[in-house]
Amino acid sequence: MSGYHHKFGINDVFHNQLKTHPQSEFFIWDSRVFYNNKSEITGAFTTNAGGVATGYLSLYEMNVDRNSTDTGLISPFIYKNAATRIKFSTMTDVEYNGVPVSGTLTSSYNMSASIGRQYFVSGLSGSSNYTGSALRNTFDYYQVLSPRYAYSSSALAINKASDASCLMTIPSIFYGSSIKKGSVDLRFYITGTLIGRLQDINHNGELIQTAPAGSTGSGSCAGMTLYNEGFVYLSGSWSLDTATYTFDGGTSAPKWIHFGGGANDGVTTDVSASFNLAFSGTNYVPSITMMAHAKKGELNHSNNWSYLSYDQTSSLEPLTGSKSYREQDLTIKNMVSSAYADPVATFQKTTYISKIGIYDDDKNLIGIASLAKPVKKTEERDLTFKLKLDI
Repeated sequence: MSGYHHKFGINDVFHNQLKTHPQSEFFIWDSRVFYNNKSEITGAFTTNAGGVATGYLSLYEMNVDRNSTDTGLISPFIYKNAATRIKFSTMTDVEYNGVPVSGTLTSSYNMSASIGRQYFVSGLSGSSNYTGSALRNTFDYYQVLSPRYAYSSSALAINKASDASCLMTIPSIFYGSSIKKGSVDLRFYITGTLIGRLQDINHNGELIQTAPAGSTGSGSCAGMTLYNEGFVYLSGSWSLDTATYTFDGGTSAPKWIHFGGGANDGVTTDVSASFNLAFSGTNYVPSITMMAHAKKGELNHSNNWSYLSYDQTSSLEPLTGSKSYREQDLTIKNMVSSAYADPVATFQKTTYISKIGIYDDDKNLIGIASLAKPVKKTEERDLTFKLKLDI
């Protein structure tokens, strides 16, 4: 195409926000966590091509199939400047001062995240435990959704400060802005058999036991969900099975307070037990929609060689003399088809639009939209291309 630019009008650009609900599922067994049923992928240079442990999500996805010996690991770095004293937040002053002036400060990838678990045999406010103090106001704040959020309630026999419980922690990278109400689903298995299932069926954070039908605790609330903070609190202490197994350093019948044992908590859980935690997140994706117009009588000339008739090599050389310089006329290819061999169809300037460039105010190319199939543009046709970009 020729150097034609069209400025987006006031009605040509629309800013939107997409609300998405990404799904996440964690399976926990034998002190291992599996995220969305993914296992380790073996690479050419390392046994774990992803660079992070199973069940973890890589933040930057650096060092994919790399090791320190064969390929070298990518790492962030900063040149030390004594005037600004900029350093990595994980670096102490002693480490910073140990690097010579104009030296290189280095950190490391990969940054990753996974779910975690804490078990509280004496409640959230047990000795040397500050989790209860940190979450007390949060629990009480959500009482507008359900009275069972109360940190302490004699009427409901709730005392989160002393009740045995466990807390599943979910980093925000897995759910975005908040956990979607009604999406939390917990399943407790023994030797592959479902012995208990909790669901947020009331969309108010209460985790109600819904399966197996008629089992002990069926219909009871075994815990609460903190949607915005990414916590699942479990305090159900009834037995889900008659047999005993190894949970949290002791032998006990399986209970909801033992759910998730082995999820990055340093606890050894009976291999007969496995757990599944599933939920959907709420994530907002800003997007921009742009209308690019190809108006009548515009965009019908091209500097592409395919715009000209074939084999005009001899015409490319200019006609020169002692008193003149003249470029020769080149024939444009007639793309109009005719039903007859003779005469040919009347000539019309025709182009095919295959790409649309997006420029900033300074005419810098900042994006290219490629069409799956070139679109025919004639002088009498008006075309509008709808471009959408998530930002």
